[in-house]
Order: sequence, then structure tokens, then C-alpha cells
Amino acid sequence: MFVILSSTMRLFVAFDLDPEVRQQIQDFVSRVREFAPKVRWVTADSLHVTLKFIGERPESMIKQIEDSLNTIHCVQFQIEFAGTGFFPDAKSARVFWIGIHADDSLPHLAKVIDDHLSVLDIAKEARAFSPHLTLARASGGSGAPGWRRGDRPNRQFAELQKFLDNHPAPDFGTMAAREFFLYRSQLSPTRSQYTKIARFELGSSQS
Repeated sequence: MFVILSSTMRLFVAFDLDPEVRQQIQDFVSRVREFAPKVRWVTADSLHVTLKFIGERPESMIKQIEDSLNTIHCVQFQIEFAGTGFFPDAKSARVFWIGIHADDSLPHLAKVIDDHLSVLDIAKEARAFSPHLTLARASGGSGAPGWRRGDRPNRQFAELQKFLDNHPAPDFGTMAAREFFLYRSQLSPTRSQYTKIARFELGSSQS
């Protein structure tokens, strides 16, 4: 159990990254961020694989959420981090992301979490699960993956796209998904701070 400090919290469920994968991503960002100096880059220590965004909830719900997540029984699996892309597309890019690749265990776990938490009147996801790691956002742009009103061609990522077109797709490594966490998110004008509230283990894949 981790520290809980306020009466309401902005919550989400996610995997943390292995240190080796995080370091590979940090090294990559250090090499390429000069090609997009005006966008907002995410700090490597804040990266995580989101399974479910819960939103603002009272502290009194934390125990219920933990109890619900503790009843989930899914096995461990592998997650690969490789390749990059842009949302909603390269021409009108608002978001620069890293690809996440896994077998059906990953979307299955996200669905199970979604189903369990819906019993607590936490709304189910309206969109299909689309795992990715956001590395940077265009100035003033939303992080949402789909097309949004106001999306139009821009050149904030143009030099970065030229660099990527002339280099092999990056591979950041693979990690075993053994546990996930309930996180608290605290927003600020400069960055978001993420704090782990509770930990949940996945079962062994060995029968």
C-alpha cells in the first residue's frame, strides 16, 4: 500500500516500465528532441502503459477500487516497445508516440479492468484499446489519438519526421508484464506527477 494524501484524486491504472526500456527511450529522446524543439516532450521518468483512465474520484472509493482490481486473475505476458508514429496522422501531427506490441493478453487485461471497474459506476471506455507511449505533444494540442475539431496540417514535427524517414525504426526492447499499478495523477502547468497507490500482480504463465 502506498501513501494517499487528499480527499479527491485523479486516478488511472497502468504498467510501469522496466528501467532498461525506460533508458532506451530516454536515450532516443535525447537524440531526436532537437528536431522538434517547440513541442512539449514528456519526461522519461513519467512514462507508463495506461490500461484504464479512471478520472477524479473521492478518497473514500480507493479501497473499493483496490478490492475490485485485486480480484483480477490474468497471466504474465511480454510487451515490446518498437517503432514510432503520429496522431492523428503525420501531416496533422499533434502527438508523437512509440508503438506497443503484445499478444491478446494486453487488450484482454484492459477489458477485464474496464469490466470490473464498471461495477463501481466508473464509465466504460468508448473507444477500442489502443496502447502507445506518448513522447511529445504539439504546442496547444490535445493528446487524444483520434481526429479532433481544429486539426489541420502543421510543421511542428516536420524536421523530426525527416530524421525518422532516414533512419531504421527504433527498437526499445521487451519487458515482462508481471504487475500493474493504481496511480494518482497530479497536474501542474509544467508537468504531471504520478504516484503509485497500490500494486497488483499478474499470475505466472506456468501451469
